[in-house]
Amino acid sequence: MASNTSASTIVAARSYHELKIQGYSKTFNTNSSDHPSFKSHPFRAGGRTWQISYLPKGSLSSDTTDYISFLLILVDIVDEDVMVQTTFSLLDQGHKPVDDYTWTTKIHNFSSTNRCNGHERFIKREDLEKSSYLKDDCFTVRVNVHIVKQGTSIVVPPSDMHQHFGDLLLSKVGTDVEFQVNGEIFAAHRLVLGARSSVFKAELYGPMKEGTTKNIVQVDDMEAQVFSALLTFIYTGAWPEMEQQDESAMAQHLLVAADRYNLQKLKLMCEDKLQNHIRASSVVTILVLAEKHGCLSLKRACFEFFSSSTDLSLADIETGDFEYSAVTCPTVTSELNSIISKRK
Repeated sequence: MASNTSASTIVAARSYHELKIQGYSKTFNTNSSDHPSFKSHPFRAGGRTWQISYLPKGSLSSDTTDYISFLLILVDIVDEDVMVQTTFSLLDQGHKPVDDYTWTTKIHNFSSTNRCNGHERFIKREDLEKSSYLKDDCFTVRVNVHIVKQGTSIVVPPSDMHQHFGDLLLSKVGTDVEFQVNGEIFAAHRLVLGARSSVFKAELYGPMKEGTTKNIVQVDDMEAQVFSALLTFIYTGAWPEMEQQDESAMAQHLLVAADRYNLQKLKLMCEDKLQNHIRASSVVTILVLAEKHGCLSLKRACFEFFSSSTDLSLADIETGDFEYSAVTCPTVTSELNSIISKRK
């Protein structure tokens, strides 16, 4: 039978071994066993000794008796598992792998108690015998052995870029633009703002730029503490620190600012915060805010609160906030009227 021709080539932790099966019909017609097996000469790969087992009548599994099976066997006694991924390829007469009969195993842990792994359904005997790959009662298989080596693990710390940019904002080093917000002045860096916000980019560099020499930008309709929190997010990507009791009001103001300056992540963070602050006293205000700024998830959460809250009375809904919504957001008022009519 077996391997008169044998070759091994090592590239890093990869090797291949070629096994030429000579006298195929004799190996198949043997009466020595229902599942005869033949082993190749030992070969080295990845610093270990291996053999290939050729099973012309399949493995011991009853559903592989029509197939030829190949297994990779670890010969060495090892103290530690050897992680290996194996590729079995039938070679054509030009000595090239046949795509339809090339199989790659999952990574397998070879050990002293778990010595073999392979492909039980490599090719049906009938298909091989009808093919051009069997010539003069011979065929060749290439077995690629890839030793998976685990290197020393290096722990890479998380990025601290946000801390560096936060320090840059606080230090005011290199600032080249100032914003006047409700009487307070904030210094910042044009490049940082332009990189983070398309609106700031247009205001500071594009057609919306008021003048090349003007370095003070007036910001209307915003509180100074809201703009300060906005800058903190732009430089660090983090939710600004604040007292718990201030979070709901600040989240509402920041949502408006985030929409104004096209900061989608901050907008989603505000939505998330506000969902946790939906109460009978605030739900109408938050709903109007969600409707005005296209926050569909937040709007849905408000209506779910209306539908599911057993403590919410008509008096809670029909508050001053309800009158405010009627003036500022008629579409929301229409939906609220529908809820009120169902509760009456």
